[in-house]
Amino acid sequence: MYDAILVPTDGSDQADAAVDHAASLAAAHGATLHVLYVADANRDSVTTLGGEVVDALEREGTRIIEKTTDRLDLAIEVVDAVETGDPVGTILEYAETVDADLIVMGTHGRRGLDRYLLGSTTERVVRLSSIPVLTLREE
Repeated sequence: MYDAILVPTDGSDQADAAVDHAASLAAAHGATLHVLYVADANRDSVTTLGGEVVDALEREGTRIIEKTTDRLDLAIEVVDAVETGDPVGTILEYAETVDADLIVMGTHGRRGLDRYLLGSTTERVVRLSSIPVLTLREE
């Protein structure tokens, strides 16, 4: 039923639960699991470190992706990516690019006041996606 499952993560407990569920689905269906971190281009994150320009959000995304993929079952195929852009648009574009059959997301991440003013990333992905989105509610 599923060949490619996308699970965006921000490293939160809710995202970790979504990753676990998505990994279970990928194992059950023999699907490829795509783990995505989006460095939010709407936030200022570029700094200079030792004379080198570094994007702190991309660096954090790489750390989160590594931590996430290290704990996954080696029996499933995992593709990871760190992308920069608007989170909602980037998630939807990435899902289309990898021909995802399903997007799995937690209902809360670390979005602070933006979540209440603009709606959560998950809610906007659900509204705009042409691909089915499975959401997991925060406990």
